[in-house]
Amino acid sequence: MNDSFWTYFHEIYEDLPRQGPGERASTERALRLLPPLREDQRILDIGCGSGAQTLDLARATAARIVAVDRHPPFLARLARRVAELGLDERITVQLGDMQDLAFADGSFDVVWSEGAIFIMGFARGLASWRRLLAPGGYLVVSELCWLSGDPPAELYELFLNECPDMGDAAARRSAVAEAGYRLVADFVLPDSGWWESYYVHLGERLERFRREHAGEEEALAVAARSEQEIELYRRHPGTFGYIFFVLQRDDR
Repeated sequence: MNDSFWTYFHEIYEDLPRQGPGERASTERALRLLPPLREDQRILDIGCGSGAQTLDLARATAARIVAVDRHPPFLARLARRVAELGLDERITVQLGDMQDLAFADGSFDVVWSEGAIFIMGFARGLASWRRLLAPGGYLVVSELCWLSGDPPAELYELFLNECPDMGDAAARRSAVAEAGYRLVADFVLPDSGWWESYYVHLGERLERFRREHAGEEEALAVAARSEQEIELYRRHPGTFGYIFFVLQRDDR
């Protein structure tokens, strides 16, 4: 994908409450599977985007949070919200690349990443981020998965470039064990995390984007990609979705 694609992509997504599927209720559900987090403990939120889940984590725990993303406008939005909410002492907003995180081994009690590990690939992300956890620490990720055994060809084509290692829950669980974690639990993000929290806002933004870029072929092609995903999710319910995986570093 060329530079102009990413320029249009970020123009669409920068103003959204979330840059991907997710919801506060599911973030809190995953948190309840962990021991209560104290104020002397640390969470690393990788690929935080504009930080909807970062703020949910801050509301639901006493821990300190480092939120990392590689796109400065996302971080600027989050930093403004952190300041408005008076959370400056608990949330650090930091520019960084998930593939080259300059934190010492064992720096965090929890590593969190909603809808972003696909950038590295599931197995590679698990292996790379394990060192960041203190012994017995927890990794929580949400990842795109097949939810049915025989997805249609048009869905394979849609996700081939973005998530080439996409698998079902069983394949993901195997990768968890191989990367040195114990599976605490997993659960599927409900439809509300796609529609109310994400697709409704994305659809409204795409309508405005199309008006703003009428006649611009490349911009409209970027919009069409997102519109296609919305339509395929509507057309094939229960075929693909995000699964939250709650994992503990296994030091046996």
